[in-house]
Amino acid sequence: MTEHARVTTPFGARTTAAEVVAGVDLTGRRAVVTGGSSGIGVETARALAAAGAEVTLAVRDTAAGARTAEGITATTGNERVLTAPLDLSDRSSVAGFVAAWEGPLHILVDNAGVMASPETRTPEGWELQFATNHLGHFALTTGLHPALRAAGDARVVVVASVGHVNGDVLFDDVNFELRPYDAWAAYSQSKTANVLFAVEAAARWAGDGISVNALNPGRIAETNLARHIASALDAPASFEPGRSDGVSVKDVGQGAATSVLLAASPLVAGVTGRYFEDCAEAAPHRPGLRRGVAAHALDPRSAARLWRLSLDMLAAAPATTS
Repeated sequence: MTEHARVTTPFGARTTAAEVVAGVDLTGRRAVVTGGSSGIGVETARALAAAGAEVTLAVRDTAAGARTAEGITATTGNERVLTAPLDLSDRSSVAGFVAAWEGPLHILVDNAGVMASPETRTPEGWELQFATNHLGHFALTTGLHPALRAAGDARVVVVASVGHVNGDVLFDDVNFELRPYDAWAAYSQSKTANVLFAVEAAARWAGDGISVNALNPGRIAETNLARHIASALDAPASFEPGRSDGVSVKDVGQGAATSVLLAASPLVAGVTGRYFEDCAEAAPHRPGLRRGVAAHALDPRSAARLWRLSLDMLAAAPATTS
């Protein structure tokens, strides 16, 4: 890839989402946050709403989404906080969300995800983590491409993870049909897929004025993402809290900061196809550290291959909106 200057900002690991949008005006802009009713999704949505954006919480549990929307309105005064049903593992649900969307979309935060789930398959036979974390967001984002293009200067933010450093996409067996299922290998490949998607989408959509970036939010306390982990000892070493970056665990406001930076800050206007952490573009990963971006996640050939594979998988299992 072409060398470029690494993007930095005045913000860092302890910056909160609210601090990132202080002074930013998003009035007239429309945003969608997947998984916006829990964890860093709530704080991402809250920060965007506080800056004046219309925010749609795309959630599986619409009752929880409605309660979250009411809470965000109460704390921000923004009454344009909406809720819409979206189950990323259900092709018809994704298609229904896309079909229902009208008008331009300025900000899409692909935030929802599952981690280290027990072996589970969708009705299509797809491994759940790949289907949810990557394929669902791929179908959603590509489906909303016309709305993003209509915005003229849209931003897509893909929440990945430092877990991507543990493994590449298993192109010969993404659904673990030929090898025993490994929850962490499946998670790592889905998070690598998130970064590769950002790389390829950025290349394809630059002419449409759409910026696409991926990020590692850091290890966040008090979210539902780790609900399948019985103990920290179940996780590979690279998932353990470390102090290599001076931070072990972030609160949700700090965890949402990099998402909000990429979604809203003028400091990164025009930046696309990159991977961020702690409110700055990540350096190359070095073994033993829980930070940085792995070379395999930025490989343009792998990114193009994943895009083709994703299209093929979705085409083989067409969705309906009925």
